[in-house]
Order: sequence, then structure tokens, then C-alpha cells
Amino acid sequence: MNSILYVGEEEKNLTDEDSFTSEDYRIIEEAEEIIRNNNPDFKPVIKKKHVALLTFSIIFFILFIFIAVFSTIFALMNMGHSNIMSGVSALGIDLSGLSKEQAKEKIIEETNNRISTELVLKHNDETYTLHLLEIDANYDIDKLVDSAYIVGRTGNIFISNYEILNCMIHPKALTASISYNADNFLSVLAQMEGSFSDGLNDPYYEIDGTNLTIHAGKDGYVIDSKALINLLTEKLTASSYDSNAIEIPVLQKQANQINIDMIHTEIYKEAKDAYYTTNPFAVFPSSTGIDFAISIDEAKALITGESDTYTIPLKVLYPSVTTNDIGTEAFPNSLATYSTSYATSNANRSSNIALASSKINGMVLMPGDVFSFNNSVGRRTAANGFKVAGVYVNGQVTNDYGGGICQVSSTLYNAVLRANLEIVERTNHMFNVGYVPIGTDATVSWGAPDFKFKNSRSYPIKIVTSNYNKRLTVTIYGLKEDNEYSVEIVSYQTGTVPFRTTYVTDNSLASGQTKVIQSGSNGATSVAYRILKQNGVEVSRQLLSKDTYSPHNQIIARGQ
Repeated sequence: MNSILYVGEEEKNLTDEDSFTSEDYRIIEEAEEIIRNNNPDFKPVIKKKHVALLTFSIIFFILFIFIAVFSTIFALMNMGHSNIMSGVSALGIDLSGLSKEQAKEKIIEETNNRISTELVLKHNDETYTLHLLEIDANYDIDKLVDSAYIVGRTGNIFISNYEILNCMIHPKALTASISYNADNFLSVLAQMEGSFSDGLNDPYYEIDGTNLTIHAGKDGYVIDSKALINLLTEKLTASSYDSNAIEIPVLQKQANQINIDMIHTEIYKEAKDAYYTTNPFAVFPSSTGIDFAISIDEAKALITGESDTYTIPLKVLYPSVTTNDIGTEAFPNSLATYSTSYATSNANRSSNIALASSKINGMVLMPGDVFSFNNSVGRRTAANGFKVAGVYVNGQVTNDYGGGICQVSSTLYNAVLRANLEIVERTNHMFNVGYVPIGTDATVSWGAPDFKFKNSRSYPIKIVTSNYNKRLTVTIYGLKEDNEYSVEIVSYQTGTVPFRTTYVTDNSLASGQTKVIQSGSNGATSVAYRILKQNGVEVSRQLLSKDTYSPHNQIIARGQ
């Protein structure tokens, strides 16, 4: 049952004290005072705590209004403020009152200075230099500027005002973020670790010919990369940057044991026979293999004691069918052929031509392979079957082993040109030769010069040579491409190099008497082109060479 109190002429429910005004309380208190004077046992209708609560509520309301008004005014004052708030800093730079562009400019200058500095790292008494550009150290400048600008601009006005006021009293230093290229960083650390005098050395091996040399490992220290990253980041993002050296954090590790089974697995390679297909045409080259020359158990037995190195013999595994063994049926098209005659050659020169041409006969070059005449034919010695024949040495005709093989290299050169292959190295003779047109010869000598060309086509090629009736023929076989050219080689003499006459004294001749020891002949200059045509129309003209051939100077003897 609710109790009703009449205050003045208005009814008031005693359970609803929130409906009482301050005037109501004044009237009630005066009534209570009159009743209390006539009845000492009277209990007040309204308790004092309610009055206190009401008073507190009024004060809180007034304070709230004050704060709201103050915050609104403060917010309005800062609403038009487009720069960074006071008290904000980053990397030791006071950004107070700066625009975003100004702040970014200052931060870029500071970060560039830090990144361009060489850091000194130390391990024991060893010193190393770290170039931050090597590891692509990079500050997130835009994020830092945005973080500075957003202070005092987030949340409602109360939170924003609190942030602004707090920065004025307690300046806010923002932390920059920095990133590194992990691969570059680990690569730099690996180089440093490799220089540690007490660094970790795991076992490793190397192959030298038919020997496998295994180097034993050694316990040592490695760099704690995570800890070092933390130290670098702390140093590079600190407000105050210094150039003090960083002690490299390291971890001690034990070296791995030599694992013969793993090494054998890594080095073992089966020999592969060459083969081909015709639909579609494809050549799969042969390859040699490699294996231990002893059993794995025997190899394990060698790895005993405290030796620093161990040697295991190896053997080469050869294929049953080499790439050069593949028949010409795998090379359906003749790409080019060229012939020269050596009918006037003596027996030794003819023998050298036949031997040299046989050494390149059947050679297969995969796309991208580079042919070397010297490497293919080998050293010209008696042990290798070559005979003494005439050669040019220092402008004079003399005899040496292998005389005549330049005709093989020159014939090959002309076939290669017509197969539209890429010339890598070619040198003309000192004197013009008669077995190929001027400007289309290719001289060779053991060591240098050499004749080299590259299979620049998309399919393998095969070199086939033949000797019949002292006529050397070189044919290049392969597979014609959809966009095939017809090739024309044009060369001609462009000038003359006159010979000179020199005199030598011959006491066997009478005074004034002369005798021609060597007849003279002029030298020449020449030019050569490779012309590509399609359907009889010239598509391109490539300058192959501009050559100079020395004259044969005339030598005359005369008496005193």
C-alpha cells in the first residue's frame, strides 16, 4: 500500500522520492520540525541521505555540464588545427605543430642518416661492418607520420581532449617500425659466421677429378639472428641514435657428423644413354655418371680417427650410347654443306686434314652448345697422330705438326655460316689462302687462335665430314624450322697491300749479282657478308668481317 503525502495542495507518493523538488523538501522539513517539537518520538518522512544524494546529484550535474561545455569549447578550438598536436615526437624529432609533409621531410632526413651509417658489430676481438643498404633496411615512414597525426583525432571529444591534454603534460614518443630483407640479412650473417675464428664448421666435400675430399666439421658459434634483429631494431628506432658497436649475440652449436650415406646420395649420378624420337623429332643427349670407386662400407671405414680430411676415390660411369652415336636419321635435314679440295697437298698435309676432320665427324651439338675446334681436335702432336707439314709461322713458311688443319677449320666455317649458326670466335690467316674465297677462312693454332661457333638453332645439329678423292666436305644436319632462310655468303677484295722488297747480302754472289730468294705478292683487304633471304627476297645483310691479309715481301740476295 502506497503512502500519500500532501505537500501544499499536491499529492506526493513517498516511494517515489525522485518526484520531490527542493521546495518540496523545504516544506517537508518545516513540517517535520513543528511535529518534532510536539512529539519527540517522531521519525522524519524523508531521510537525510536522500537529501545528500540529491545534493550530490545536483553538484555532479553541474560539473558534467561544465566539463561538457569545456570539452566542446576545447574541441572547437582544436577542430581547425591541421598540424600534429603538441608533445608528439618520433626518432628523437619533436613533431609538435608540424604539418604531415613537414614531419615526413624531417623523418626522411633522419632515417636516411641512420640507414647510410655503417654499423659496427663485434664478436670477441673481431670487428665486422654491416651496411644497412645491403640488407634493404627500410622505415615505414608513412605509417609513422600517420600515427603522429592521428593523436588527438580518434574517438569522441572526451577521449580526444584527454589525449591532447595528456600529451601536453606527458610528451608522447612514437615508436618507428623498420623492416629488413630476410634473405640478404641471412646471407650477410653467413659471411660473418664464416669469418669467425671460433665459428661452427659443418662437414663439407669437394670433387677434384676422380677424388672426393671430405672435410671434417668443427664445433663453434653461430649468430643468433633473432636476437641480433632485436638489437638492430632497438638501436635503429631509439630516440637517441649512437654509433656504438653491437656485440653479436651467438649460440654455441655442435658440428654435424660426416654422413657417408647422404654424401653418396648427393654425388651419385647414373650414366644416361642418348636416344631420339621422330614423332616429334627430339634428341635426348647422353651424360656420364659418377660413383664411389669403393663400397659404401669401405668408405665408412675410411672415416675414422681425428683427421681433418678424408679422400674417397671416384669412378666415372660412361653411357653405352653417346650423343655422337645417334645416327643421321635423328637429323632429317641437311642445313648446309661446303667442300674444299686439297688435291695439291702432299701426303703429310693430306693425312692431317683427314685426321682432323675425323675428330669432328659425328659431333652433335645441343641447342646453346658452343663448339671449339681446338678442344675437339686436340693438341697437334706426333703422339696424337699428326704429321709434320708446311705452316705459316711469323710470316714465314716452316714445317710443324698439324700443318694443313686450317683447311678443315675454314671448310667447317663456311658450312656453319650457311647453316645460319652464330659465330663466337674466328680469325683470318696472316696471308690469303687459296682453298676458300678471300674473307671466308678461319685460322687455328693450339692455344690460340681458335674457331668457335654456337648452335643457335632450336634443334640439335650434327657435323658430318667426308674425304673422297682429296676433297673435304662438311655437312651440318638438323631439323629445318618453320621460319627458315636461304643463306648466301658474299665476300670480295676491297683493297691491295703492296709487297716490299728487302735485300740481303750473299757473299757467294759476285759483286752486283742478285738472286730472288722469295718472290713477292701483294696482300689484300676484304669484306664478307651473310645475306638471309626468304622467297628470293633479301631479309637481312650481316657484316661478318673486314679482314687484312699481309703481302709476301720479295727477298733478293746480292753480292758485295
